[in-house]
Amino acid sequence: MKNYPRSLFLCAAAIAIAAAQTAGQGPQRDTTIVIDTAMPAPEWALAEREMLQAAADGARLWVDRYVKPDGSVTVAERWGVTDGPDDIMETIRGWPLVYAMGAPESVAEAYEKVWEGHLRQFGRAKIPTVELAKDGIFVKEFPPSFDWEHTGEGLQAFYWHALGRPNDPANLVRTRRFAGFYLNEDPAASNYDPRHKIIKSLFNGSKGPVTRPVTPVDWDGDENPKRAERFSTSSNIRGDHPLNLLATTLATQAYLLTHESKYKSWALEYVNAWRDRAAANGGNFPSNIGLDGTIGGEWGGKWYGGIFGWNSPDDGLRNYVLRGIPAAFGQAAMLSRNMDYIAPVRRQVDNLFAAARTENGQLLLPHYYGESGGKVGWYGYRQGEFFPTGALGNLSETTVELYLWSLNPADLKRILPNPPDRRSIQGWIEFLQGTRANYPLDALQAEQQDVRRTAERTSKKATGYGASPVAFESLANLTLGAANLYGSGDVLRSQVRYFDADRRRAGLAEDVAALVEKIEPESVALTLVNTSRTASRRLIVQMGAYGEHQATSVRLGNRTIPLNTPHFEVRLAAGAG
Repeated sequence: MKNYPRSLFLCAAAIAIAAAQTAGQGPQRDTTIVIDTAMPAPEWALAEREMLQAAADGARLWVDRYVKPDGSVTVAERWGVTDGPDDIMETIRGWPLVYAMGAPESVAEAYEKVWEGHLRQFGRAKIPTVELAKDGIFVKEFPPSFDWEHTGEGLQAFYWHALGRPNDPANLVRTRRFAGFYLNEDPAASNYDPRHKIIKSLFNGSKGPVTRPVTPVDWDGDENPKRAERFSTSSNIRGDHPLNLLATTLATQAYLLTHESKYKSWALEYVNAWRDRAAANGGNFPSNIGLDGTIGGEWGGKWYGGIFGWNSPDDGLRNYVLRGIPAAFGQAAMLSRNMDYIAPVRRQVDNLFAAARTENGQLLLPHYYGESGGKVGWYGYRQGEFFPTGALGNLSETTVELYLWSLNPADLKRILPNPPDRRSIQGWIEFLQGTRANYPLDALQAEQQDVRRTAERTSKKATGYGASPVAFESLANLTLGAANLYGSGDVLRSQVRYFDADRRRAGLAEDVAALVEKIEPESVALTLVNTSRTASRRLIVQMGAYGEHQATSVRLGNRTIPLNTPHFEVRLAAGAG
């Protein structure tokens, strides 16, 4: 296993931490780093504390507007890709994460009310005209059979909830049950073929895989016939697809919470099967694996066939080959403590950039592979930043992941500009590179403005889809060193995480702000500041989101302190940093 040393700089106090990946454990308090150098609170620190506190107001506003006393949400109870239950949870996915960063308890309580309420609401909601939903839009609190673009989005908040409430008994029961749908522990949900190591259909879930041809009604209900044309060519969902790799998050989450080896074994087995398929296909991940285990088996041997595939026959943007790959292979690297799992992801990105073109000074990347203009090959060349969905949007996120895994300058050059409707990841990367010093405050203030605008819309908007007045992305970038928070359904990957030693909960201690200032192969620069002028604070600094790194030393100013732990305590005097 490769070591990744890390150095944390606590502003006036410089802490250098050498860290190797290791199995996660609970926070330990064997070593205490004392910081007592006076430091006026920077504007970014005050902005962070304001945003953490404001999360409680935003969550309360949303719940008061859209949630009934029983926890159900004021939305249409419909089946399909448009405004389904996944869109509710996608909207509030950041609530558990911002709680785990230090927001008030009421934020976690608001999330729990919505989560529990929507499970009951959509479990009761039966759609007799839709075969897949006749027993409920949820069955056993899970989609009965649907694609992992939507299932993953609906589960992101569920995964992040465990960061702040890992001992929630209901959460643990559900984690085991949901993972069991893919370990074939539920006879009604035989999603996985252990012989061929495939998930048998693009549609899978608590009632098992769908291997028959599906209809536009299966995709999006029968309320909007005008949308039927989009799905008229999307009937063949038989066989496996890389999007199903998002199911590994269930197994990874179950392993992190229970440490039962069966979950880790299944996740690695499934990822290994996809690794081997890509290797056998020139480094390109096939977008269909037949029920017989062959590449392209349900699409006439065409590795690029399949709905949501390289040559997807739907309305154009929905090439989701890359959506699940970084999540699953990143998890495999963490579970196995073997960074070789990143190589298949890199090779796929290499192939796409090798096929790129430059026109009028603009880098154009292929969106598809298949038959076009009488030839078979890459086509659909576009600028990646203009496509927030599909292959190029997912490629943009993947290039960021590759850079943060490797910290290689060559990977840095390949980070694609983000679409205009997303907060720019480039500004954050430039800040980490030392070329955009004002980014933290600029980003936090911009997100505060977004929250204010969203709060105003909330009072007028009939449904809460897509409008949560709770900010979390900039906070996660800046305090945790975490990226790619778009909600496809992944565990958290971050440089550090925090626990309040006095309140014995996840998140920054009261009045404490944090800023990851630099990330290098052997160091992470971190500033911690206690904004309270009267009270000292204690917090635990953890290496990685799950304690997957081992701190072997700390540099504090001119002192180096030996360590051998994934966690250590920091004690901040009043007004110190």
